[in-house]
Amino acid sequence: MNLEKVLAISGKPGLFVLKVQTRTGFVAESLLDGKKVTVGLRSNVSLLSEISIYTDTEEKPLTEVMRAIAVKENEGPALSHKEDNAKLEAYFSEILPDYDRDRVYTSDIKKVLNWYNLLQANGLVSKEAPEAGVETDAAAAE
Repeated sequence: MNLEKVLAISGKPGLFVLKVQTRTGFVAESLLDGKKVTVGLRSNVSLLSEISIYTDTEEKPLTEVMRAIAVKENEGPALSHKEDNAKLEAYFSEILPDYDRDRVYTSDIKKVLNWYNLLQANGLVSKEAPEAGVETDAAAAE
């Protein structure tokens, strides 16, 4: 699963795929409706590949959390983000048993499940681990 070009834009629903960088920002395509939007440099934008979830010992990259959901659901849809909070927390503790319950809020769980289902509906989820070509080459050089 490659989340390198998948974006969350503050104030806009859903997720976006980075299409083109421009002088004044970039153009992104919505995964909800396929419409293209121009985003300025002042917008608050998060790359999904840069987001992590707090655990009791470390921060777990969102890519690994999404892969764990894909494995559990056999690349199918996850629990709806509209379920009640107790169900959401129980489901998330199955996916990531050691998540930090003090720093990961129910709203965060809802967002992760909503994003996963959106990515899954667009065929962007995978149980496969990403290829570690760069890391392997660096390890071989030492």
